[in-house]
Amino acid sequence: DVKAMIENGKGGGNTISGLRFEKKVDLHKLLSEIPGYSLKKEANRAGLTVFYRETPVARCFRKNDFYKFLEENNIDWKKIISRKLLPDDALLVIVRETLFIIEVKFQKVAGSVDEKLQTCDFKRKQYQKLVYSLELKVEYVYVLNDWFRKPEYKDVLDYIQSVNCHYKFNELPLAWLGLPDNKEYVKSEKSE
Repeated sequence: DVKAMIENGKGGGNTISGLRFEKKVDLHKLLSEIPGYSLKKEANRAGLTVFYRETPVARCFRKNDFYKFLEENNIDWKKIISRKLLPDDALLVIVRETLFIIEVKFQKVAGSVDEKLQTCDFKRKQYQKLVYSLELKVEYVYVLNDWFRKPEYKDVLDYIQSVNCHYKFNELPLAWLGLPDNKEYVKSEKSE
């Protein structure tokens, strides 16, 4: 099954049940490559709208696009938080009324990422404050490469989960995000 393949670090490359990050890749590009999905810039709307078979299912924001989205909703971020947080990618999944903050962290050598992984609780709470009036839930998720499977990351990974943040290795399952996952194209079992 897909879950076992993902946990073992194999497969997933030819399935269409998730967004597969081979390296620091563009979320827009990954979504647009999935059959049935398209991304379009809509007039007077921040970011890109994600369509699945012509139905809007999500909105993608990168860096300052997120603040344009807040502005669109008459939210003055300066009155809520003291310093701008710029998300690598933010994905608002419409049907779940959930804003996913997605940070891709791929390492090949030990470095500064270690401490950055410990900031997810603070950042998630800052994003929650920003979208509070929109009644959106906020999920903070790291997409990590296999480097972070090393035993010395166990405490950090446990911490991430203990503060209600998430991490996935190499792939973000579409179903986990609440997006249609092309079940008719995928013969293997769906991941959680």
